[in-house]
Amino acid sequence: MNEASKALLLHLKTLGDPTRLRLVALCLQGECSVSELTRVIGQSQPRISQQLKQLCDAGLLVRFRDGKRVFYRVPGRKDAPAPLYQLLQLIPDDDPVFVADWNLLRQGRGERIGEVGDGYVDDSAHRALHRAILDLTVAAPIGDLLDVGCGRGAILKLLASRANRAVGVDIDADARQLARAELLLAGIPNCSLRKGDMYRLPFADSEFNTIIIDDVLADARDPVRALVEARRLLRPGGRLFVLESVLKRASTDVQDSLASWSKDAGLRLAPARFAPKKDPVWLVSVATAVGNRTAAA
Repeated sequence: MNEASKALLLHLKTLGDPTRLRLVALCLQGECSVSELTRVIGQSQPRISQQLKQLCDAGLLVRFRDGKRVFYRVPGRKDAPAPLYQLLQLIPDDDPVFVADWNLLRQGRGERIGEVGDGYVDDSAHRALHRAILDLTVAAPIGDLLDVGCGRGAILKLLASRANRAVGVDIDADARQLARAELLLAGIPNCSLRKGDMYRLPFADSEFNTIIIDDVLADARDPVRALVEARRLLRPGGRLFVLESVLKRASTDVQDSLASWSKDAGLRLAPARFAPKKDPVWLVSVATAVGNRTAAA
């Protein structure tokens, strides 16, 4: 029996347990913490932890720590062998047991949002910002997406459905938790949230096609260093989007600062767009690495 057959046999054997199958079905909806999985499945935490370990050992789930919490997710399509990805897609989404589990998970996430309010601001400035971002991203594939300073995940929700995978980074643990809730309730499973310092992000060189710097540079102690770190993560031909509020500073001052920081970081900055165009609240600029053949749109 070759290695592929042995791996398939291990996956089938591991998924043959109903509890483990329920756990994988839950994690197909998004990243789940141990406490969430324990509450939904209704078994003791030691028992759930044992089952999760077996799933991780078999490569069916990936375990990671985010601050004080431990989360589990299914491997991304990029990381999973094709046969494993195909096997995971066979898990039926209309099984009454799975549907009940998903509803319990969503209920818990919804309660978390309700404790702090929905946080949604549907004003003209945010709508204009989102339109500008969509206009700038429609002409080229998003690929692998990173949102630095993602907050509660508004930009991730906007773009993730068109991305191969989407990763949000924020230093605020509460914001990450709320973003997970928002993304799950929106039915977006391909997002991952991570704790991260924008000066030292936990990713490999050239890992992302599209990077968003989400309204964090103006207050940064070293914006050039943050841009250099983002440039490190950008793939050849990739684009870096800088979003900045212009409510507290004149738009010309923000533009001049971004131009100077980008030059020092080895980035070529395209002319800024403003949202809304009249009485702007947001500035959106697109940058590419100097020497990159792809022009900034």
